[in-house]
Amino acid sequence: MSSSAEQPAEPQSSEALAERRHMYVIDPENPGELARLTMQERIITEGMGGLFPEGLTLPPEARVLDLACGPGGWVLDLARAYPDAEVIGVDISPAVVEYATVQAQTRRLANASFQVMDVTEPLAFPEAAFDLVNGRLLSGFMLPAAWPRLVAEGYRLLKPGAVLRLTEGELSLTTSPTLSALHELGTRVLKMAGRSFSPDGRHVGITPVLPRLLRQAGFQQVRLHATAIEWSIDTPAYYGLFKDCLMGLELIQPFLLGTGLIEREKLQRQMQQALAEMQQDDFCAIWTLVTVWGQKPTASSPA
Repeated sequence: MSSSAEQPAEPQSSEALAERRHMYVIDPENPGELARLTMQERIITEGMGGLFPEGLTLPPEARVLDLACGPGGWVLDLARAYPDAEVIGVDISPAVVEYATVQAQTRRLANASFQVMDVTEPLAFPEAAFDLVNGRLLSGFMLPAAWPRLVAEGYRLLKPGAVLRLTEGELSLTTSPTLSALHELGTRVLKMAGRSFSPDGRHVGITPVLPRLLRQAGFQQVRLHATAIEWSIDTPAYYGLFKDCLMGLELIQPFLLGTGLIEREKLQRQMQQALAEMQQDDFCAIWTLVTVWGQKPTASSPA
């Protein structure tokens, strides 16, 4: 008989999921956020150099789980590239999951599916069910205390020898003084809200912590792969990340204003100024992402 730790978690109630969605920095049910994430997914995959720029490989008929999958772009791309794999995306937003499901049906990707789940809680899958567990840019909703639980859950869900892969980044470095000030405000607010690993609120602070989180959970052969996406003006990534930045600033306004650190009029003036600076001929910007992955030991042992 299986132990209780090996049983899949109970399905998460719709009430609990709705309450959790209100804790997001940006409302995941906002149609504008769905549009932004759809565009951002494509930019990240292209900017990183593909689905697995680190050289990871999947076994035949692999089972893959994508955490907080959003509109499902990575899931759909992987399902197309690996038609014998089963790729499952989970997200807290029913509207986003419905959108992703329709996309899979429209593209006739029967090996891609989506379910509503909160990745900060135990997931309704049995132990050792997946060959790869993936997550990208989860820090927009993860509290520091939730990260060890998520990594431990990834460990539980993986088959021996399988891989947990997480990609996170800090805010872009740019030559726009006003955008830099807005980024500083954002990271300071995250620190005040208890959502940051940064000791002083200057950064989100997740990227240097990820490798240690995996090692503490019992993962072996923990490795890193860095990606730098340049979006200076007149570069291929400029327009996409320029639009992503503007949409993100607009959508995050309620979170920033709720702290009382800045008034609405001043925030809107700064956004307009940042818009002007980002369109200057000498505007330069770079966004750095770090992918960390580790392998569950082949000899099954508790994390």
